[in-house]
Amino acid sequence: MARAPHLVNILACLSAGAALAGCAYLPPLPERPRDVFTTPVIPRGHAVPEETLAQITPNVSTRQDVQALLGSPSHSGTFSDDSWYYISSRTQQRPARTLAVRDQQVVVVDFAPSGTVAAVRRIGQAEMPRVDFVSRETPTPGNERTLLQALFGNIGRFGASPGGTGAAGSPGGGPGLAAGSVAR
Repeated sequence: MARAPHLVNILACLSAGAALAGCAYLPPLPERPRDVFTTPVIPRGHAVPEETLAQITPNVSTRQDVQALLGSPSHSGTFSDDSWYYISSRTQQRPARTLAVRDQQVVVVDFAPSGTVAAVRRIGQAEMPRVDFVSRETPTPGNERTLLQALFGNIGRFGASPGGTGAAGSPGGGPGLAAGSVAR
């Protein structure tokens, strides 16, 4: 009987060896991408291909022609409709779940007063003016709470009985009247 446990160990080693030998016949694993921890780049907006942009002819194409080729603009001029903007970008998610703009392109179509295209230009991210936003907030009175107020702010707001009702069934734990009693 002493040989039986050794026999089981030998059989287990032989079966493990056969299983490992079979791994040599498996196809190789695909090569892992080099950037394992990066997120995909997501195209956003209205990207205009160069071939489509080449079909717009200044002093010949009209607003209807541009809209038929490019579609509705992402934005038009603020004070007049003389410029149409087609904005596109490529974004990628950063570790803190914020989006990083990797590339941004703006196609600007300027129109003459006659309604024909005056100029078409593409603006890359390097030519765009940088706008820095102010991160400050306007303080609102009454919204600043200290740590102690945040921790102990709800003490005493609710009644002592379960369910938030007072001694005689009045909400909030205030003095109430018992059923059938009359206030004097």
